[in-house]
Amino acid sequence: MSATSTTGRPAVRPAIAVTVGEPAGIGPEISLRAAWARRHEANCVLLGDAAFLAMTANDIDPAIKVSALSLMAVRNGGLPHFGPDRLTVIDIPLGAHVVPGRLDKNNGRAVLDTLDAAIEGVRAGWFKAVVTAPLQKSTINDAGVRFSGHTEYFADQTGTAQVVMMLAGPQQSNGEPLRVALATTHLPLKDVSAAITVDSLARVLDILHHDLKTKFGIAAPRILVCGLNPHAGEGGYLGREEIDTITPAIGAAQARGIDARGPYPADTLFQPKYLRDADCVLAMYHDQGLPVLKYATFGSGVNITLGLPLIRTSVDHGTALDLAAQGLGKADCGSMEQAITAALGMVRATS
Repeated sequence: MSATSTTGRPAVRPAIAVTVGEPAGIGPEISLRAAWARRHEANCVLLGDAAFLAMTANDIDPAIKVSALSLMAVRNGGLPHFGPDRLTVIDIPLGAHVVPGRLDKNNGRAVLDTLDAAIEGVRAGWFKAVVTAPLQKSTINDAGVRFSGHTEYFADQTGTAQVVMMLAGPQQSNGEPLRVALATTHLPLKDVSAAITVDSLARVLDILHHDLKTKFGIAAPRILVCGLNPHAGEGGYLGREEIDTITPAIGAAQARGIDARGPYPADTLFQPKYLRDADCVLAMYHDQGLPVLKYATFGSGVNITLGLPLIRTSVDHGTALDLAAQGLGKADCGSMEQAITAALGMVRATS
């Protein structure tokens, strides 16, 4: 059935799936807080254990009301719209009682089930986007399921050959967010050079260009590309990757109509006078680009997966089991709110 309000009026808020992540971490709390804070802008539908989330919501603030639905009911009848006075929860029951701060492998499969339900919901038209709270990879692996992370799982389940990890922070002085994408992600430093090829950079630049246009509404994206070596190789004296790989890849991208420039030395590129002319910076490896962004935006940054046939955003931090063990009220939901806001912006850009 089509989403309607209890008064019969058409729903005007986009429905966004929010997977609440590792139940023993801060994910359930920040998901509830952020979804409640953004309830007038988005119909944030939480995917998780309904009884646990209702109890957590009441402990956070008795004003937060939740309405539970079974996954089967939504499959059979579609997603109803309850209005901004309450949050919808699609019940994905946990396997064990939750002790904050203490991992339990018996809950690993339920965490994975929330991701499957989110993907199913996008395909079925229930949701316009997915926002994910942090999960604990070890819990899912200990449950007997090989799992390397959110990004890889979404790529595998959607049949996506390559995805690109991008983090974005709040607006800079020029009014644009700081966006940093990665040519490689979670690799040992010794393996980075071999992983960067002309072909791999071509794919990354194609995905960046395409998604900046289609998911962010940027008509002519401008991408600044970092070198790999100090001083971008200094003419080959500090490495030849810039000469042999990165420059040819940029040249080929320009020939395809992509406004990519560089390679630039990473130690000087992240300055306002350069960034004001960029829609995104492409860093060569994880710790080249992300320390800069996280220093500037931590707690309000957003992790965005590009290349997927759906919109997926996430927080810029982990499960914070230590904070969860201290009780409610210790976690900052700022990054989760920004992830919802970013997803909303992308939904509007693609509508």
